[in-house]
Amino acid sequence: MSRVAYANGRYVLHRDAMVHIEDRGYQFADGVYEVCEIFRGALIDEKRHFERLAYSLTELQIAAPLRTGALAVVVREVMARNRIVNGFIYVQVTRGVAPRDHVFPPKSVSPSLVVTARHVDPEKNEIKARKGISVITTPDLRWKRVDIKTISLLPNVLARQLARERGAYEAWLIDSGGMVTEGTASNAWIVSEAGTIVTHQLDHSILRGITRTTLIEIIAAQGLKLEERKFSLEEAFAAREAFITGATTLIMPVVCIDGRQIGTGAPGQVASKLRAIFHDTAARSS
Repeated sequence: MSRVAYANGRYVLHRDAMVHIEDRGYQFADGVYEVCEIFRGALIDEKRHFERLAYSLTELQIAAPLRTGALAVVVREVMARNRIVNGFIYVQVTRGVAPRDHVFPPKSVSPSLVVTARHVDPEKNEIKARKGISVITTPDLRWKRVDIKTISLLPNVLARQLARERGAYEAWLIDSGGMVTEGTASNAWIVSEAGTIVTHQLDHSILRGITRTTLIEIIAAQGLKLEERKFSLEEAFAAREAFITGATTLIMPVVCIDGRQIGTGAPGQVASKLRAIFHDTAARSS
């Protein structure tokens, strides 16, 4: 079956979906996006994804292209037309089409909206989680408002490509003080030798991951100890476990960092358990 996309008010075949060459997303990466998991036909943490989308739009002073209720209808229509049971929905909003100029266009310019969806086989990620992944580290060269989920991802792309070239799945980004911020497309976590789960605190240097937010609730419900703070690469090397979180990976165990084995070199009990129970707690909307 051919894929279907929504592009500025029209449902079209994915291969025919286009935006204007002077769309500010193309010219300046002047836009934001969200990726939401579809699991067994339901959207996972939809409300939180829409809330973060609204936050990103507000921070960049981009008007919402649709009200939340109308956007939810579009998202479901794209899901239905693509017959997605397990996969992801992608929503991108840019400031719209206007003659190329660094300053904002007039408010009469309408934002652009694109929604796409794709199927995934959940078992592929399960196989990866049972084995665990490797990560490398590289300096964090991104701008200073990473809390806004913008489509300007070139530093992330370069770091992720470096990871691929070195045979790793993900790259962890290291700030000027030698501390881990997050991954190129994920939040970074460790489990200390004492059993405390540690992840970077919320500020402008990391993205407020939706999976991260839901996982923190799960951790509290499980009675596990959590510290939201910076951690060093040396602390990560000495950790009992490490893992990443994100909508496309959920909780993914990390067994190797920069070629050094973490813990036993196999997925740890904490990460594996949290992954196993994640969908039991995450909010689902049909």
